[in-house]
Amino acid sequence: MSLLRSWLETANDPDGPFPMNNLPLGVFSAGGAPRCCTAIGDQVLDLGGMERAGYLRPMGLDAPALNDFMAKGPETWANLRATLFGYLAEGSSAAGMLTPFMHPLDAVRLHLPFRVAEYTDFYAGRHHAENVGTLFRGSENALPPNWLHMPIGYNGRSSTVIVSGTDVHRPQGQTKAPDADLPTFGPCQRLDMELELGAVIGSPSTMGTRVSVAEADAMIFGYVLLNDWSARDIQAWEYQPLGPFQSKAFATTISPWVVTKAALEPFRRLAPQRDIPLLPYLEEPGPMFYDITLSAALQPEGADAATTICQTNARELYYSAAQQLAHHTASGCAMRTGDLLGSGTISGADTGSHGSLLELTWGGENPLTLENDGTRTFLEDGDRVTLHGHAQGDGYRIGFGECTGRILPARTTP
Repeated sequence: MSLLRSWLETANDPDGPFPMNNLPLGVFSAGGAPRCCTAIGDQVLDLGGMERAGYLRPMGLDAPALNDFMAKGPETWANLRATLFGYLAEGSSAAGMLTPFMHPLDAVRLHLPFRVAEYTDFYAGRHHAENVGTLFRGSENALPPNWLHMPIGYNGRSSTVIVSGTDVHRPQGQTKAPDADLPTFGPCQRLDMELELGAVIGSPSTMGTRVSVAEADAMIFGYVLLNDWSARDIQAWEYQPLGPFQSKAFATTISPWVVTKAALEPFRRLAPQRDIPLLPYLEEPGPMFYDITLSAALQPEGADAATTICQTNARELYYSAAQQLAHHTASGCAMRTGDLLGSGTISGADTGSHGSLLELTWGGENPLTLENDGTRTFLEDGDRVTLHGHAQGDGYRIGFGECTGRILPARTTP
C-alpha cells in the first residue's frame, strides 16, 4: 500500500506520523469536555463534535474515553475508518465542513485514551528474558522451564496506567543489600524503563470460554507504546516466588494515540523460528507480528538534547499479542473492553537494541555515555524518557506519537 493522499497537505508528509493511512484514535480537550478524536497531519479532528453535529452516526465517540466505541466491535471500527477516508481524501468536498472540527495538535490537551479495565504485563521478548534471567539467575537458568511453551505474564495495576506527559515520582519500597541481614525501606536506587508495545482489547470474551489465536486477533482494537517503569532493586528482593509486585505497580505510561490494528495490516510479519513447537491452542493461523521500529531516548534535566539509548523492532517478540490474549483466556478468564496487554520489554540481540537500562548497562556494570557527556546506569531524578515507534510504508509512516515521562524525587511524606 502507498500513501493515501488527503486534502490536508500536512497529512501527505512522507515523514509525518499521522497520514490518512493511520488515523489513530485518542481523547482530547480544547477548553471543553474531553471527547474522542483522531490525528491527521498536524491536526486533531474532533470526532465527538462531528458525531454530535450529525456528520457521524452515533458510535459512542462523544465521550471522554474510547471504550463505548471499541465495545461496538470490528464492523463499527471499519465503518468509522471508511467514513473518515471519504471525508479526508484528496478531492473530497468535505474540507469546508470539517474545518470547524479541526484543532492544531500542539494546541490541545491529550488524555488517557481509554478506561483501562485490567492490565496484564507479559514477558514475551526472548532476548530480554534471556538477558534478565542471566543477570538474576545465571546463564544456565536464564529461561524458566516453561518460557518456550507459553507466554509468561503477571497481573499489574490498571489504576496506575497513565498517559504520556505525566510525571512519575520515584517509588519507595523494601530493598536488601547482598551482605545485609535485614531489608531497609527507602527510595528506589535502580529505577529503570522498559520499552514495550501495548495491545488494547476492544471486544470482550465470556467467562468460562477460551478464544483461539485468530479470535483473539479479532478482539484487539489497536496498539500503544508502553513504558512499564521498573524498580529493579525492589524487584530483586520481592520477586520470588510470585514475581513483580510493588516494583511495577507505581506507574505504567502509554502513548495518547491508539494505532488501530487496521492501520497496521500492511506490516504483519510471520513468527520467529521456534526451538520447540507450541501446543495447538497457541499456533498462529497466519502472520501475527508487526514490523514496527521502536526507540527510546533519555534526556537529563537541563540537558539541551536527548540521547537515543536503544533502537529495536517489535519483530523481536517471541509471542504475539494475539497469542498472549489467547493464553490469557485459556483458563476461562474473561477479558473486557479496555483491557491492556503489555508485551514485555522488546530487546534485540545487540546491546544497542536492548529495551531497558538493566540490559543496556548489564546491571549497572557498564554505564551509558550521554550526549551531554554525562553517564547513566539507572534513572536519576529529573530524567525524561521518551519512546518512539513507527511502521514504515511506501512513502508514508504509521506513527504512534511520543510516550514520555519525567522522574520526580520520591515523596517525603507517606
